[in-house]
Amino acid sequence: MEKYELLIQQLLYEGTISEEQVFSPESIDLQDVLKVHDSDYLKRLQRLEISPKEQRVSGFVHNQRLISRELMIMGGTRACAERVLNGGAAMNIAGGTHHAFTNRGEGFCLLNDQAIAAKWLLDATNVQNILIVDLDVHQGNGTAEIFRDTSEVFTFSMHGKNNYPLKKETSNLDVELEDAIGDTDYLYKLEASLDSILKEVTPDFVFYQCGVDVVATDKLGKLGMTRNGCKRRDEIVFETVKQLEVPVVCTMGGGYSPHIKDIVEAHANTYRVAQNILF
Repeated sequence: MEKYELLIQQLLYEGTISEEQVFSPESIDLQDVLKVHDSDYLKRLQRLEISPKEQRVSGFVHNQRLISRELMIMGGTRACAERVLNGGAAMNIAGGTHHAFTNRGEGFCLLNDQAIAAKWLLDATNVQNILIVDLDVHQGNGTAEIFRDTSEVFTFSMHGKNNYPLKKETSNLDVELEDAIGDTDYLYKLEASLDSILKEVTPDFVFYQCGVDVVATDKLGKLGMTRNGCKRRDEIVFETVKQLEVPVVCTMGGGYSPHIKDIVEAHANTYRVAQNILF
């Protein structure tokens, strides 16, 4: 997508990030994928055997380049997690494929990058409790399904009640938002939800799905937030992470405003806020 290239150019141009902070990931180790996703599903993806009907549900016409791209995105989030094991923040300029289930893809997501990285952390490191904060306007239904019976991962999704997916899954905490909700009500619900979560769990690692499809200009969002409200949302999350003194990996998620400059600016704000608060 065009926004990824423009976003990195903007962040470098304004000095929010430097060339030294940018890395290009490698394709994910398939053994890491298989700890989350069904082996038959992965084989069918690789062999381009997903049926036309399944492809329509996933949102993509499948080809080898698409599958290679998906595996690269998985590798990016997994690499981000490894880079911040000793603290800090890392951000996948793509990623956030939260509609991918154990055995199928949906909503332009074929494999679930945050789930794969989280499972790797639990299996290969000293990380014991993970919090996934999903503030994309669409519910993280695939993530909820994958971790339904995993007590070490707390899934929190705050999303549009009347938005995709029509059939919601059950996260550890779901907060459904009415259409056209504005900044004040949204931010109140977010702060209250995080306060409630942290009374129940003590995470030692956070994943943040920070889609900017919550803003009023978004074609698919249906909410009424301003860009400044979206920025304040990011501040609340990063202030919470700083207070917890834990690593965080961010994935960009959705953004579908008609004007590309609005999408890039909203995504860039997430990086600027992280830079101001966490570095």
